[in-house]
Amino acid sequence: MRNRLLLALLLLAPVARAQTEQLQFAVIVSRHGVRSPTWEPARLNQYSDAPWPDFGVAPGLLTPHGRTLMKIMGAFYRDHFSALLAQRPCAAAAYFRADSEQRTLETARALAEGMLPDCQAEVHAVENDPLFAGTTADASLASAAVAGRLGPEPDALIAAHQPAFDQLNRLLEGRGQAVKSLAIASTLSEDLLLEYADGMTGDKLGWGRLTAANLLEVMSLHTTYADLMRRTPYLARTRGSNLLNHILKSLEQAQAGKAPAPLLVIAGHDTNLSNLSGMLGLSWLLPSYQPDDAPPGGALVFTLSRSAAGDYSVRLQFIAQTLDQMHDAAALSRQNPPAIANVFVPACSSAKEGYPCSWEAFRQAVHLVIR
Repeated sequence: MRNRLLLALLLLAPVARAQTEQLQFAVIVSRHGVRSPTWEPARLNQYSDAPWPDFGVAPGLLTPHGRTLMKIMGAFYRDHFSALLAQRPCAAAAYFRADSEQRTLETARALAEGMLPDCQAEVHAVENDPLFAGTTADASLASAAVAGRLGPEPDALIAAHQPAFDQLNRLLEGRGQAVKSLAIASTLSEDLLLEYADGMTGDKLGWGRLTAANLLEVMSLHTTYADLMRRTPYLARTRGSNLLNHILKSLEQAQAGKAPAPLLVIAGHDTNLSNLSGMLGLSWLLPSYQPDDAPPGGALVFTLSRSAAGDYSVRLQFIAQTLDQMHDAAALSRQNPPAIANVFVPACSSAKEGYPCSWEAFRQAVHLVIR
Protein backbone atom coordinates (compact mmCIF):
# COMPACT_ATOMS: atom_id res chain seq x y z
CA MET A 1 0.00 0.00 0.00
CA ARG A 2 2.81 2.37 0.90
CA ASN A 3 4.58 1.66 -2.41
CA ARG A 4 1.38 2.37 -4.34
CA LEU A 5 0.95 5.67 -2.54
CA LEU A 6 4.55 6.61 -3.29
CA LEU A 7 4.07 5.79 -6.98
CA ALA A 8 0.90 7.90 -7.11
CA LEU A 9 2.72 10.83 -5.54
CA LEU A 10 5.60 10.51 -7.99
CA LEU A 11 3.23 10.53 -10.96
CA LEU A 12 0.83 13.23 -9.84
CA ALA A 13 2.65 15.68 -7.60
CA PRO A 14 3.96 18.90 -9.15
CA VAL A 15 7.67 19.51 -8.88
CA ALA A 16 8.47 20.96 -5.46
CA ARG A 17 11.27 23.45 -6.03
CA ALA A 18 14.03 23.42 -3.47
CA GLN A 19 14.05 26.63 -1.45
CA THR A 20 17.40 27.50 -2.98
CA GLU A 21 15.91 27.61 -6.50
CA GLN A 22 13.81 30.28 -8.13
CA LEU A 23 11.58 29.70 -11.14
CA GLN A 24 12.62 32.03 -13.96
CA PHE A 25 10.64 31.08 -17.07
CA ALA A 26 8.22 28.48 -18.44
CA VAL A 27 7.11 27.25 -21.86
CA ILE A 28 3.73 25.53 -22.11
CA VAL A 29 3.30 23.55 -25.34
CA SER A 30 -0.37 22.61 -25.33
CA ARG A 31 -2.49 20.51 -27.60
CA HIS A 32 -5.75 22.17 -28.58
CA GLY A 33 -8.83 21.35 -26.55
CA VAL A 34 -11.64 18.93 -27.35
CA ARG A 35 -12.69 19.16 -30.98
CA SER A 36 -15.24 17.44 -33.16
CA PRO A 37 -14.08 14.54 -35.40
CA THR A 38 -12.21 15.68 -38.48
CA TRP A 39 -14.02 13.18 -40.76
CA GLU A 40 -17.36 14.11 -42.25
CA PRO A 41 -20.31 12.21 -40.67
CA ALA A 42 -20.95 10.16 -43.82
CA ARG A 43 -17.43 8.78 -43.71
CA LEU A 44 -17.61 7.99 -40.01
CA ASN A 45 -20.97 6.29 -40.35
CA GLN A 46 -19.52 3.71 -42.75
CA TYR A 47 -17.92 2.00 -39.75
CA SER A 48 -20.84 1.86 -37.32
CA ASP A 49 -24.33 0.43 -37.11
CA ALA A 50 -25.80 3.81 -36.10
CA PRO A 51 -24.88 7.43 -36.79
CA TRP A 52 -22.14 9.09 -34.77
CA PRO A 53 -23.34 11.86 -32.46
CA ASP A 54 -23.49 15.51 -33.41
CA PHE A 55 -20.81 17.61 -31.67
CA GLY A 56 -22.64 20.82 -32.57
CA VAL A 57 -19.79 22.25 -34.65
CA ALA A 58 -18.30 21.58 -38.07
CA PRO A 59 -15.65 18.84 -38.40
CA GLY A 60 -12.37 19.59 -36.68
CA LEU A 61 -13.50 22.64 -34.70
CA LEU A 62 -13.09 23.26 -30.98
CA THR A 63 -16.38 22.49 -29.23
CA PRO A 64 -18.00 24.84 -26.68
CA HIS A 65 -17.26 22.26 -23.97
CA GLY A 66 -13.68 22.04 -25.22
CA ARG A 67 -13.29 25.81 -24.95
CA THR A 68 -14.61 25.75 -21.40
CA LEU A 69 -12.05 23.10 -20.50
CA MET A 70 -9.19 25.18 -21.87
CA LYS A 71 -10.35 28.19 -19.89
CA ILE A 72 -10.31 25.96 -16.78
CA MET A 73 -6.75 24.92 -17.63
CA GLY A 74 -5.78 28.57 -18.04
CA ALA A 75 -7.10 29.30 -14.57
CA PHE A 76 -5.05 26.40 -13.22
CA TYR A 77 -1.90 27.73 -14.89
CA ARG A 78 -2.63 31.15 -13.37
CA ASP A 79 -2.44 29.52 -9.95
CA HIS A 80 0.39 27.12 -10.83
CA PHE A 81 2.62 29.86 -12.26
CA SER A 82 1.48 32.73 -10.07
CA ALA A 83 5.06 33.66 -9.18
CA LEU A 84 5.92 34.13 -12.86
CA LEU A 85 2.75 35.96 -13.84
CA ALA A 86 3.21 38.42 -10.98
CA GLN A 87 6.49 39.62 -12.49
CA ARG A 88 4.89 41.62 -15.32
CA PRO A 89 1.71 43.69 -15.60
CA CYS A 90 -1.32 42.22 -17.31
CA ALA A 91 -0.84 41.01 -20.89
CA ALA A 92 2.95 41.40 -20.67
CA ALA A 93 3.01 38.46 -18.24
CA ALA A 94 2.55 35.85 -20.98
CA TYR A 95 3.10 35.54 -24.72
CA PHE A 96 0.63 33.39 -26.69
CA ARG A 97 1.37 31.77 -30.03
CA ALA A 98 -0.95 29.41 -31.90
CA ASP A 99 -1.31 27.54 -35.13
CA SER A 100 -3.76 29.32 -37.40
CA GLU A 101 -6.58 26.73 -37.31
CA GLN A 102 -9.77 27.54 -35.41
CA ARG A 103 -9.23 24.86 -32.76
CA THR A 104 -5.73 26.09 -31.91
CA LEU A 105 -6.56 29.80 -32.04
CA GLU A 106 -9.59 29.37 -29.79
CA THR A 107 -7.59 27.16 -27.46
CA ALA A 108 -4.97 29.89 -27.03
CA ARG A 109 -7.68 32.52 -26.49
CA ALA A 110 -9.41 30.38 -23.87
CA LEU A 111 -6.11 29.73 -22.09
CA ALA A 112 -5.42 33.47 -22.10
CA GLU A 113 -8.86 34.24 -20.69
CA GLY A 114 -8.38 31.78 -17.87
CA MET A 115 -4.79 32.75 -17.19
CA LEU A 116 -5.13 36.53 -17.48
CA PRO A 117 -8.84 37.20 -16.86
CA ASP A 118 -8.45 40.96 -16.47
CA CYS A 119 -6.35 41.44 -19.62
CA GLN A 120 -6.81 41.47 -23.36
CA ALA A 121 -3.91 39.21 -24.29
CA GLU A 122 -3.06 39.01 -27.97
CA VAL A 123 -2.72 35.60 -29.63
CA HIS A 124 -0.02 35.58 -32.30
CA ALA A 125 -0.52 33.37 -35.37
CA VAL A 126 0.49 33.20 -39.02
CA GLU A 127 -0.81 31.09 -41.89
CA ASN A 128 1.12 27.93 -42.72
CA ASP A 129 3.36 28.38 -39.70
CA PRO A 130 6.43 26.09 -40.07
CA LEU A 131 6.70 26.02 -36.28
CA PHE A 132 3.81 23.55 -36.24
CA ALA A 133 4.07 21.91 -39.67
CA GLY A 134 7.80 21.23 -39.62
CA THR A 135 9.46 20.28 -42.90
CA THR A 136 8.54 17.65 -45.47
CA ALA A 137 9.97 14.20 -44.84
CA ASP A 138 11.59 12.16 -47.58
CA ALA A 139 8.91 9.58 -48.38
CA SER A 140 11.29 6.66 -48.89
CA LEU A 141 13.21 7.43 -45.68
CA ALA A 142 9.98 7.86 -43.73
CA SER A 143 8.72 4.49 -44.95
CA ALA A 144 12.02 2.85 -44.12
CA ALA A 145 12.14 4.42 -40.65
CA VAL A 146 8.72 3.01 -39.77
CA ALA A 147 9.35 -0.35 -41.46
CA GLY A 148 12.58 -0.68 -39.53
CA ARG A 149 10.60 -0.58 -36.28
CA LEU A 150 8.00 -3.13 -37.45
CA GLY A 151 10.33 -5.99 -38.29
CA PRO A 152 9.91 -8.65 -40.99
CA GLU A 153 6.16 -9.25 -40.41
CA PRO A 154 4.25 -5.96 -40.06
CA ASP A 155 0.97 -7.83 -39.56
CA ALA A 156 2.34 -8.99 -36.23
CA LEU A 157 1.53 -5.54 -34.88
CA ILE A 158 -2.14 -6.02 -35.76
CA ALA A 159 -2.15 -9.45 -34.17
CA ALA A 160 -0.58 -8.08 -31.00
CA HIS A 161 -3.48 -5.62 -30.68
CA GLN A 162 -6.27 -7.96 -31.82
CA PRO A 163 -8.17 -7.74 -28.49
CA ALA A 164 -8.34 -3.95 -28.85
CA PHE A 165 -9.53 -4.30 -32.48
CA ASP A 166 -12.20 -6.74 -31.32
CA GLN A 167 -13.32 -4.34 -28.60
CA LEU A 168 -13.50 -1.46 -31.07
CA ASN A 169 -15.60 -3.48 -33.49
CA ARG A 170 -17.94 -4.47 -30.65
CA LEU A 171 -18.40 -0.80 -29.82
CA LEU A 172 -19.12 -0.10 -33.47
CA GLU A 173 -21.38 -3.20 -33.47
CA GLY A 174 -19.59 -4.58 -36.50
CA ARG A 175 -22.40 -4.08 -39.01
CA GLY A 176 -20.52 -1.41 -40.87
CA GLN A 177 -17.08 -2.07 -42.34
CA ALA A 178 -15.12 -4.17 -39.84
CA VAL A 179 -12.06 -2.15 -38.88
CA LYS A 180 -8.77 -3.90 -39.61
CA SER A 181 -6.51 -0.94 -40.37
CA LEU A 182 -4.45 0.59 -37.55
CA ALA A 183 -4.71 4.06 -39.11
CA ILE A 184 -8.53 3.90 -39.24
CA ALA A 185 -8.71 2.36 -35.78
CA SER A 186 -6.55 5.19 -34.46
CA THR A 187 -8.97 7.80 -35.78
CA LEU A 188 -12.13 6.04 -34.61
CA SER A 189 -10.81 5.28 -31.13
CA GLU A 190 -9.79 8.90 -30.62
CA ASP A 191 -13.21 10.04 -31.82
CA LEU A 192 -14.71 7.90 -29.06
CA LEU A 193 -12.38 9.61 -26.58
CA LEU A 194 -13.59 12.98 -27.87
CA GLU A 195 -17.18 11.97 -27.10
CA TYR A 196 -16.22 11.12 -23.51
CA ALA A 197 -14.12 14.26 -23.06
CA ASP A 198 -16.89 16.45 -24.50
CA GLY A 199 -19.21 15.39 -21.68
CA MET A 200 -21.55 13.19 -23.70
CA THR A 201 -23.80 10.73 -21.87
CA GLY A 202 -26.39 8.05 -22.59
CA ASP A 203 -26.80 6.88 -26.16
CA LYS A 204 -24.60 9.69 -27.45
CA LEU A 205 -21.62 8.18 -25.62
CA GLY A 206 -20.53 5.35 -27.88
CA TRP A 207 -24.19 4.44 -28.60
CA GLY A 208 -24.59 3.66 -24.91
CA ARG A 209 -21.79 1.07 -25.05
CA LEU A 210 -18.73 3.17 -24.18
CA THR A 211 -17.20 3.07 -20.71
CA ALA A 212 -13.94 4.40 -19.28
CA ALA A 213 -12.61 0.82 -19.20
CA ASN A 214 -13.27 -0.18 -22.81
CA LEU A 215 -12.24 3.29 -23.99
CA LEU A 216 -8.84 2.84 -22.34
CA GLU A 217 -8.45 -0.50 -24.14
CA VAL A 218 -9.27 0.78 -27.63
CA MET A 219 -7.13 3.89 -27.15
CA SER A 220 -4.08 1.63 -27.33
CA LEU A 221 -4.77 1.57 -31.08
CA HIS A 222 -4.44 5.33 -31.26
CA THR A 223 -1.26 5.57 -29.17
CA THR A 224 0.37 2.70 -31.07
CA TYR A 225 -0.27 4.44 -34.38
CA ALA A 226 0.91 7.78 -32.98
CA ASP A 227 4.09 6.16 -31.70
CA LEU A 228 4.91 4.82 -35.16
CA MET A 229 3.94 7.83 -37.24
CA ARG A 230 4.91 10.69 -34.93
CA ARG A 231 7.49 9.43 -32.44
CA THR A 232 9.69 7.44 -34.84
CA PRO A 233 12.91 9.48 -34.59
CA TYR A 234 13.34 10.32 -38.27
CA LEU A 235 9.76 11.57 -38.57
CA ALA A 236 9.88 13.33 -35.21
CA ARG A 237 13.06 15.22 -36.12
CA THR A 238 11.76 16.24 -39.54
CA ARG A 239 8.48 17.56 -38.22
CA GLY A 240 9.52 18.72 -34.75
CA SER A 241 12.92 20.38 -35.16
CA ASN A 242 11.49 23.85 -35.84
CA LEU A 243 9.39 23.73 -32.68
CA LEU A 244 12.11 22.32 -30.43
CA ASN A 245 14.58 24.88 -31.75
CA HIS A 246 12.08 27.65 -30.97
CA ILE A 247 11.64 26.34 -27.43
CA LEU A 248 15.41 26.23 -26.92
CA LYS A 249 15.89 29.76 -28.29
CA SER A 250 13.12 31.01 -25.98
CA LEU A 251 14.80 29.37 -22.97
CA GLU A 252 18.16 30.85 -24.03
CA GLN A 253 16.57 34.27 -24.27
CA ALA A 254 15.12 33.87 -20.79
CA GLN A 255 18.42 32.59 -19.37
CA ALA A 256 20.05 35.74 -20.73
CA GLY A 257 17.37 37.89 -19.06
CA LYS A 258 15.87 39.04 -22.37
CA ALA A 259 12.53 37.18 -22.55
CA PRO A 260 9.64 39.47 -23.54
CA ALA A 261 7.43 37.64 -21.01
CA PRO A 262 8.14 35.13 -18.23
CA LEU A 263 5.63 32.64 -19.67
CA LEU A 264 5.39 31.41 -23.27
CA VAL A 265 2.23 29.53 -24.28
CA ILE A 266 2.20 27.62 -27.59
CA ALA A 267 -1.10 26.10 -28.77
CA GLY A 268 -0.62 23.33 -31.30
CA HIS A 269 -1.52 19.70 -31.87
CA ASP A 270 -0.95 16.23 -30.44
CA THR A 271 1.36 15.70 -33.41
CA ASN A 272 3.65 18.42 -32.07
CA LEU A 273 3.75 16.87 -28.60
CA SER A 274 4.48 13.41 -30.02
CA ASN A 275 7.24 14.84 -32.21
CA LEU A 276 8.91 16.51 -29.23
CA SER A 277 8.69 13.36 -27.14
CA GLY A 278 10.08 11.25 -29.98
CA MET A 279 13.03 13.58 -30.48
CA LEU A 280 14.00 13.68 -26.81
CA GLY A 281 13.03 10.10 -25.95
CA LEU A 282 10.40 11.23 -23.45
CA SER A 283 7.73 9.04 -21.90
CA TRP A 284 4.91 9.57 -19.40
CA LEU A 285 1.85 7.84 -18.00
CA LEU A 286 -1.15 9.65 -16.56
CA PRO A 287 -4.29 8.17 -14.93
CA SER A 288 -7.08 7.27 -17.41
CA TYR A 289 -4.74 7.30 -20.42
CA GLN A 290 -2.47 4.98 -22.36
CA PRO A 291 1.31 5.53 -22.08
CA ASP A 292 2.56 8.62 -23.93
CA ASP A 293 -0.92 9.74 -24.91
CA ALA A 294 -1.33 13.44 -25.68
CA PRO A 295 -5.02 14.06 -24.93
CA PRO A 296 -6.92 17.26 -25.73
CA GLY A 297 -5.54 20.14 -23.69
CA GLY A 298 -2.52 18.09 -22.61
CA ALA A 299 0.73 20.05 -22.42
CA LEU A 300 4.45 19.49 -22.26
CA VAL A 301 5.86 22.13 -19.90
CA PHE A 302 9.49 23.27 -19.84
CA THR A 303 10.61 25.27 -16.79
CA LEU A 304 13.85 27.16 -16.26
CA SER A 305 15.06 27.65 -12.67
CA ARG A 306 18.06 29.41 -11.12
CA SER A 307 19.83 28.26 -7.97
CA ALA A 308 21.20 30.53 -5.25
CA ALA A 309 24.64 29.83 -6.69
CA GLY A 310 23.53 31.13 -10.09
CA ASP A 311 23.25 27.76 -11.85
CA TYR A 312 20.35 27.16 -14.24
CA SER A 313 18.40 23.94 -14.73
CA VAL A 314 15.52 22.75 -16.92
CA ARG A 315 12.68 20.44 -15.88
CA LEU A 316 9.92 18.92 -17.97
CA GLN A 317 6.39 17.95 -16.97
CA PHE A 318 3.40 16.58 -18.83
CA ILE A 319 0.09 18.02 -17.60
CA ALA A 320 -3.44 17.03 -18.61
CA GLN A 321 -6.92 16.90 -17.19
CA THR A 322 -8.03 13.35 -16.55
CA LEU A 323 -10.85 12.04 -18.72
CA ASP A 324 -13.37 12.42 -15.91
CA GLN A 325 -12.17 15.97 -15.17
CA MET A 326 -12.80 16.78 -18.84
CA HIS A 327 -16.12 14.96 -18.98
CA ASP A 328 -17.40 16.81 -15.90
CA ALA A 329 -15.66 20.15 -16.63
CA ALA A 330 -14.31 19.93 -13.08
CA ALA A 331 -12.80 23.05 -11.57
CA LEU A 332 -9.06 22.74 -10.99
CA SER A 333 -6.90 24.07 -8.18
CA ARG A 334 -3.81 23.17 -6.20
CA GLN A 335 -6.09 20.98 -4.08
CA ASN A 336 -7.73 19.40 -7.16
CA PRO A 337 -5.04 19.56 -9.82
CA PRO A 338 -4.96 17.94 -13.24
CA ALA A 339 -2.70 14.93 -13.60
CA ILE A 340 0.96 15.95 -13.62
CA ALA A 341 3.91 13.72 -14.50
CA ASN A 342 7.52 14.73 -13.99
CA VAL A 343 9.28 13.70 -17.21
CA PHE A 344 12.77 12.19 -17.35
CA VAL A 345 14.98 13.35 -20.23
CA PRO A 346 17.30 10.41 -21.00
CA ALA A 347 20.11 12.54 -22.42
CA CYS A 348 20.46 14.93 -19.49
CA SER A 349 18.17 14.35 -16.48
CA SER A 350 19.59 13.77 -13.02
CA ALA A 351 18.02 11.70 -10.24
CA LYS A 352 17.14 14.82 -8.23
CA GLU A 353 13.54 15.75 -7.55
CA GLY A 354 11.77 16.52 -10.81
CA TYR A 355 14.64 15.02 -12.85
CA PRO A 356 16.33 18.35 -13.68
CA CYS A 357 18.82 18.77 -16.49
CA SER A 358 21.67 21.18 -15.99
CA TRP A 359 21.37 24.09 -18.39
CA GLU A 360 24.35 23.16 -20.54
CA ALA A 361 23.43 19.45 -20.60
CA PHE A 362 19.92 20.32 -21.76
CA ARG A 363 21.20 22.62 -24.51
CA GLN A 364 23.56 19.95 -25.72
CA ALA A 365 20.84 17.29 -25.68
CA VAL A 366 18.56 19.48 -27.80
CA HIS A 367 21.29 20.43 -30.27
CA LEU A 368 22.07 16.77 -30.84
CA VAL A 369 18.52 15.93 -31.97
CA ILE A 370 17.54 19.04 -33.91
CA ARG A 371 17.79 18.40 -37.62
